[in-house]
Amino acid sequence: MTSADTPAVRLSDVRLDRGGRAILRDIALTVPRGSITAVLGPSGSGKSTLLAALTGELPPATGQVEVFGQAVPRRSHALLEMRKGIGVLLQGNGLLTDLTVAENVALPLRTHTRLAAPLIRRLVEFKLNAVGLRAAADLYPRELSGGMARRVALARALALDPPLMIYDEPLTGLDPIASGVIMSLIQRLNDTLGLTSIIVTHHVHETLPIADQALVIANGGLVFTGTPAELENTADPLVRQFLRGEPDGPIAFDAIKRAEEAA
Repeated sequence: MTSADTPAVRLSDVRLDRGGRAILRDIALTVPRGSITAVLGPSGSGKSTLLAALTGELPPATGQVEVFGQAVPRRSHALLEMRKGIGVLLQGNGLLTDLTVAENVALPLRTHTRLAAPLIRRLVEFKLNAVGLRAAADLYPRELSGGMARRVALARALALDPPLMIYDEPLTGLDPIASGVIMSLIQRLNDTLGLTSIIVTHHVHETLPIADQALVIANGGLVFTGTPAELENTADPLVRQFLRGEPDGPIAFDAIKRAEEAA
């Protein structure tokens, strides 16, 4: 049993390696319960690597990753149990094309619970209603727009009522209207369901309005932590380069150069 004051996520002096090379170093961050945290940074900066550490896919080389006060386990059974409390919205949606919308949303319930079929149907209706797509239950993924497919994937991620939601580039491939719908939905669900949300993205201007906390990853580390207002007012040249989308500055554009500097 953890205290209500225990952060949803805490990373302490974490180093994350891939292929024998350090991708992120000296990462220390806290995600308060009930908050929306935006993890920002240029492509290739290590945002997805950080996500892999949060879900237990990538154990830290050093330091510790905690979710709701418990260290992310390395044993397969314990890790599977922990992951039931984390909903992940993938940027590719990951919907199964031969299943209907309702069947996609029901999949986690059928896989991880022993609930009766009528109860699963009711829960699926609730989840689809929460994302505004109850009428689309019998459609197939190929019949959906990009924004609708993203909302179905969100409903599926919420199927097991996880207290922590992680969004991996939720706006990729969406038009401005669909992007606005998704961000509004993330904020509403976070508030009404009492979730904690982490949004991993490079879409700065769409994400900051709903965020309580902003983090910026660049050059192999965490270069900024603060409120969205503090981020927008920062004088840090590295962070300013990222926010303004400038090709020249402290953040190396060339991927090979960036990899060599992080090694």
